[in-house]
Amino acid sequence: MASNPSDLLSRGFFPDHTQLQERILVTPADVIVGDRCRIDFGLNGEDIAICEFSTIEGDITAHGDLRIDNFCEIIGDVTAEQDAYLGEGVKIRGKLTVLGDMDIGDNVQLDQGFEARGWISIRNPMPVILYIFLYLMALLHLEREEEVEKFLSQITAEEVNPSTPLLIPPRSVFNIGAISIPAPLSIGAHSRFHGTISAESIEVGGYTSIFGSLRAAGSIQIGSNTEVHGEVVSGERVSIDHGASVLGNVFAPTLEMEEDARVEGLIRAPEGLRIRRKE
Repeated sequence: MASNPSDLLSRGFFPDHTQLQERILVTPADVIVGDRCRIDFGLNGEDIAICEFSTIEGDITAHGDLRIDNFCEIIGDVTAEQDAYLGEGVKIRGKLTVLGDMDIGDNVQLDQGFEARGWISIRNPMPVILYIFLYLMALLHLEREEEVEKFLSQITAEEVNPSTPLLIPPRSVFNIGAISIPAPLSIGAHSRFHGTISAESIEVGGYTSIFGSLRAAGSIQIGSNTEVHGEVVSGERVSIDHGASVLGNVFAPTLEMEEDARVEGLIRAPEGLRIRRKE
């Protein structure tokens, strides 16, 4: 295949109604975390899959299945309301609770013990990337690899499908003050985040609140009726839709904004400022 399941993690995506609360990232969707991520928050979602060598400092609650790939470390309690799959060398510093069946690999460390109500199998589960491939085929009811490749090409080239889970690209870092994603990022509508968000480019949906700054080497798009309580800094272009507010400075080569959008700080756009007026 020209594309592969890992292409799904070539961009970040936070679905509608996602909230980064004080100590936990909550979403109504599935969650896929790329490899070698450091996330200083808990996770709460439907099916949750975490790729290898990632560290999660917080509690994890999966309302569906939970998959943790090889050599990950979870500093908190872990709950899977259905089945759980733990790869080789996984370390869970809290208690593991599995309401369904559990597949467990070699050298797994459970510091506070575990409770499993279903069958327990001692074997190495499939890697998360292979799981993502099978997940896509089941999610989209696809039967041929060509259809999966076409879907991956569409979402990595232009935009994410509404059924796409929350995606955290490899080597992303989430801490108390900042979110750093080494890839383009799309944030859904009616969401809420705390801390500065940095990415290659950023697109924010409508009716979202960002309590921090937005920073990107590429463009930044701010959706309608969204509030950004901080600076917006772009290396290319900033666009602000109608009813949106930036309660800080805006620095970018060019700025486009609707006439009813609001910027309360300084505007620095050396290559031009354009006000879009309603007809």
